[in-house]
Amino acid sequence: MSQFLSSVASREVAPLLALATKSLGAGRPADAIAPLREAALLEPFNATIQHDLGLAYLESGYVPDAIAALQRAVSIRPTYADAHFRLGIALEKLGNSGGAIVAYDRATQLLPSLTEAWFRAGALVYLLGHLDEAVGCFRRAAATGGKTQFGRLGNARALLIENRNKEAEQVLRQTLALDPESALAHDLLGNLLSELGRFDEARECFRRAIEIAPLLSGSYYEFVRCRPITGDDHGLLQRMESALATPKLEPTQVHRLHLAIGKAAEDLGDYSLAMRHFDAADAVRRSSSPFDSAAFSIEIDRLIARFTPKLIASAPGLGNSDATPVLIVGMPRSGTTLVEQILSMHPEVGAGDELNFWNERGAAWLRSGAAGDEKMFVLRQFLSTGAAEYLRVLRMIAPKAVRVTDKMPFNFLWAGLIHLAFPRAIIIHCRRAAVDTALSIHQTHFHPGLAFPTGGEELVAYFRGYRRLTAHWRNVLPADRFIEIDYEELTSAPQPVIQRIVAACGLAWNDECLHPEHNPRAVKTPSKWQTRQPIYRTSVERWRRYEPWLGPLRSLVADEPSALDAADAPPEEKAT
Repeated sequence: MSQFLSSVASREVAPLLALATKSLGAGRPADAIAPLREAALLEPFNATIQHDLGLAYLESGYVPDAIAALQRAVSIRPTYADAHFRLGIALEKLGNSGGAIVAYDRATQLLPSLTEAWFRAGALVYLLGHLDEAVGCFRRAAATGGKTQFGRLGNARALLIENRNKEAEQVLRQTLALDPESALAHDLLGNLLSELGRFDEARECFRRAIEIAPLLSGSYYEFVRCRPITGDDHGLLQRMESALATPKLEPTQVHRLHLAIGKAAEDLGDYSLAMRHFDAADAVRRSSSPFDSAAFSIEIDRLIARFTPKLIASAPGLGNSDATPVLIVGMPRSGTTLVEQILSMHPEVGAGDELNFWNERGAAWLRSGAAGDEKMFVLRQFLSTGAAEYLRVLRMIAPKAVRVTDKMPFNFLWAGLIHLAFPRAIIIHCRRAAVDTALSIHQTHFHPGLAFPTGGEELVAYFRGYRRLTAHWRNVLPADRFIEIDYEELTSAPQPVIQRIVAACGLAWNDECLHPEHNPRAVKTPSKWQTRQPIYRTSVERWRRYEPWLGPLRSLVADEPSALDAADAPPEEKAT
């Protein structure tokens, strides 16, 4: 009887699969869903049907349904490499980077020649800060893909991570010579050129990427940050607003597009429109990356409780005596990039950009839970291993530099731990008016996987937790190791502040540090345009332009007495 039913099911399934195949071949994946769903009911343990149903859902934009079908496919046939690969794509679209990496890893274990899986895994682990792993994935993409698009792009991305920018540019231009319609190559080249300060060329690359692939409309975010938007950019705002209606646009692209429109509106002086789009971007982000303010407050409490004055005082006997590291910390958008650009103009300083080293190890150590004598033993072991590994990272970046910077802003969480590991290291804390910092954060794209709020009461609470912790570091860390720089003072009177920074790092004075805009290094942060300008003050008290629309961020104004005293003073003009 079971054989008879199976035979009947097979006869009924065949025309359904033929209909689905015809729809998929004609580029109508939505029309393939119904016949594939019916076929899956008739043959529920057919992994191929589940895979094809998942693919149809995925290409039609029904991501949760795609994940469910593809998960059924891999549970039926665990060795189904293509199903694992497409499950990774679906999880990535949903913002589940960790799950996507696991799926890509399984796909490449089963089918090592799956070039695109290597490439996608590399892109995700790079965003999570695992640079060595990312290079490994991109190298595998290059090795397996050869002269295919993903093979060449994998090679380019590995070179970019290794800061071999000239070679990366050459590979990308070769790729575009062979395939002028490669939107990803245009986008990657645009990012590289903007990092190098070649903004006109970069804008053209982003324009072509969006033109070729409207699903990359989020690239408008980089496009508008290549220079201020003016009235001469006819129709740009309208084109970006129209792009929001692009079918199948992913949330990350929608998020970046709202931020791009907001930035353009601000440049054109329409602050009401700008804030509407910044708020919309924040709503998209929080829907996929909610932030737990209560958990963050508890983490701050634990750090303050663990790093007692007694423990900090024991640093010379616990840590490594090497003075190479210079940690530049603070809230994002507080001037950390500017300070790194200033310092790395010094011939004895190497720039490490934003390293995820302490974020990973600090969180792991905080979770260790050891107590008593065991706790101190674990700490000693952790500090010894961590310091040696960190120095290896810094030496790879700048083998001959006297000092090497690490401008990961979130290292403000780990300042005490870093001091224990390197008692002679300098920690430069960049401070900026709370409401200006929060507003700038609200206008900036951060990776969705980053546990960090970009607006609302959550950002206010985060800011206050950050201030509570940095006040603790100010009280317990040596004053000559924890140096604080105010953005407003730095931009008002650059030379004395820069002299203080250079002296704190134990370096001889060098006039080049006064001109960070001449720094030739690639800048990978959102401050690409700003860092190419002479030091200016137009970002001081920017919040006044947005005063009617600040919402919850308004409460941060009260944290700045000087802002309230200034009454209705207009923002200061640029000063070099």
